[in-house]
Amino acid sequence: MPAEVVGHECETVPKAGFAGTSNGELLALAERSGWQVLLTMDQGMPYQQNLKGRAISLAIVRARSNRLPDLLPHVPAILEALRSIKRGQAVRIG
Repeated sequence: MPAEVVGHECETVPKAGFAGTSNGELLALAERSGWQVLLTMDQGMPYQQNLKGRAISLAIVRARSNRLPDLLPHVPAILEALRSIKRGQAVRIG
């Protein structure tokens, strides 16, 4: 999906070497790596992780699956969320 998120630098969790980490560790690693937003399908993540005071935000996508054809209809809303999201905020998409 990185190619579809036009105008934003995008990297997958596995490509960054973060695969297999817990949500809390994932947020910390992403934040230390300079990520501003973590795009996820984990609907429970905002309830499990405290974002207060964090430099990173969460964009939670609700789609049928994480396959590209299921995510593509959400790209306009994802791009809008990336334009408006604030640090430490969690927004739901879809």
